[in-house]
Amino acid sequence: MDLPEFLVVFCTAPVEEAKTIAEAIVDARLAACANITGVQSCYWWGGAVTRGSEQLLIIKTQRRLLDQLISKIEELHSYEVPEIIAIPIIGGYAPYLDWIREETA
Repeated sequence: MDLPEFLVVFCTAPVEEAKTIAEAIVDARLAACANITGVQSCYWWGGAVTRGSEQLLIIKTQRRLLDQLISKIEELHSYEVPEIIAIPIIGGYAPYLDWIREETA
């Protein structure tokens, strides 16, 4: 089975870092687009339930760029274990998918 060409990558980050990460990955042509939206997170960390405000980056990219994208996010991210989750895009509006292909290196 062929793997999908395109991915949506989720990454949460502190409010002050999200814009920096988004601009860096788009500028490096590792992503065609990175949407940023506020979320309230609740997660298990350090032996306790933790809650806090974060920004969720919704990143559109090509599968072949995932390793480079992860490396760039790791370089800029302050979390010890940042959330970086890739989800395959199995279909969509062809002109938009073409745009992702054209805008990523």
